Amino acid sequence: MEKLDESKFEQRLQLLALRIPRELASAVTRLLRSGCLLDMPRVKPVVEDPESDKHRLVVLSEKIQSPDLSDIPEQVRNSLKQLCSVDVVPYTLTLGYSYWSADHILKQLLPAGVEVPSSFETIGHVAHLNIPDDLLVYKDVIAKVIYDKNYPRIQTVANKVGAISNEFRVPKFEILAGKNDMVTEVKQYGATFKLDYGLVYWNSRLEHEHIRLVSLFEKGDVICDMFAGIGPFSVPAGQKGCIVYANDLNPDSVHYLKINAKINKVEDYIFTQNMDARVFMQTLMIAPDPEAKSQFAAANCSSEETVSANEHSMPNGNHNDVQEICQESLDDSSVVNTAKRRQEASNEGDVACQEEDVNQTKKRNNKKVKSSGPLPVKPWEHIDHVVMNLPASALQFLDCFSGLVQKRYWKGSLPWIHCYCFIRSSESEELILCEAQNKLNAKIAEPIFHRVRDVAPNKAMYCLSFRLPMECLMEETEDNVLPVDG
Repeated sequence: MEKLDESKFEQRLQLLALRIPRELASAVTRLLRSGCLLDMPRVKPVVEDPESDKHRLVVLSEKIQSPDLSDIPEQVRNSLKQLCSVDVVPYTLTLGYSYWSADHILKQLLPAGVEVPSSFETIGHVAHLNIPDDLLVYKDVIAKVIYDKNYPRIQTVANKVGAISNEFRVPKFEILAGKNDMVTEVKQYGATFKLDYGLVYWNSRLEHEHIRLVSLFEKGDVICDMFAGIGPFSVPAGQKGCIVYANDLNPDSVHYLKINAKINKVEDYIFTQNMDARVFMQTLMIAPDPEAKSQFAAANCSSEETVSANEHSMPNGNHNDVQEICQESLDDSSVVNTAKRRQEASNEGDVACQEEDVNQTKKRNNKKVKSSGPLPVKPWEHIDHVVMNLPASALQFLDCFSGLVQKRYWKGSLPWIHCYCFIRSSESEELILCEAQNKLNAKIAEPIFHRVRDVAPNKAMYCLSFRLPMECLMEETEDNVLPVDG
């Protein structure tokens, strides 16, 4: 398409204005504000007089066309005459491209009857467009208008290209306007998240759901975030004083998750992993040898430090194939040494955590968690909540809970599972519940369905929450492992 010609949007209005002494501008505008004063968005009715710095021009409404001001109510005219002597002068108001909204301009540029794509998702300085195929021929001009009308808040305009097909569920983008920089920052519920929108998944529309779920957590809870992304659940949970085991298959997501934990001062509360979710859960539930510590006690060394045992990645991991990988992770000597150091540091902070004074409480309430670290925990003994935020396929991962928890180690109630999923208009909650129970090989008691948001006219995102059934608990014998009878 041709380059946008901004001059085509110029419009000149021939108006009248009153030349008055500068010091009386406020008084005159008060007299004329009842329908006589120019009232247009983003246009000031009082402007400088190009002929005299001692005067101002008060621009009248476009409805006032008579130089003798007969269009103005008599009472207002009389009050104006008593106030000062005024000159009525012509005034030309030019409204150019910069004045009109993106919606107004695009309606003139695009074919009649099409839906104007003037709305978009904002991620920091990035505008994410989903331009329909029939308007792709106009993509450059659409992007320019959106960029011009939202700069400097928006500095990059990107359009999603094709369907999401990669294993990390990250869209491909084409930069249409602005700088080629997808690294940005967003803020939610007092937390700051840094991300590369071209490499990781982020959805700003889920902010209320992040807040809702985290509100269910209590300080000191142990949280397992199987598909953590860059930390929209993990970081606020850490700010709340929860111990979080966070995992994601996408190494770029884990990279930014570590950065975000540090930015929000919760790096001592979040233990990150980069592996298949089934492997992750199996690794958490393996009780190490008495003289060793779990690799998760050492996983939070720093954002820059990488432990080789944590780099396992199995895009199509099988529930029956993870045992060997998990044991290899636990046997890594560097992990054991680092774990001992973290154990010592945590012990030193024990008293401080238990005798937290008023100032520390205020810091926690301000979501700035900073201490020598939480008390050491053993996830194979207890987890309070498991978050499964991968609605396209999280239900398929429920099979990893069958026989996952070992009865001889577990203490307290079984964890809450929060499994996100999509439900189409042709499907029902009962159908989804049946699928979940088949994957668990157990009956779910008192399931809770929460409707998160509509993602399409006939498709909605839900969160299915339930206590892990007792049937999923495993009881060990000397020779084998047996399920506990429900």
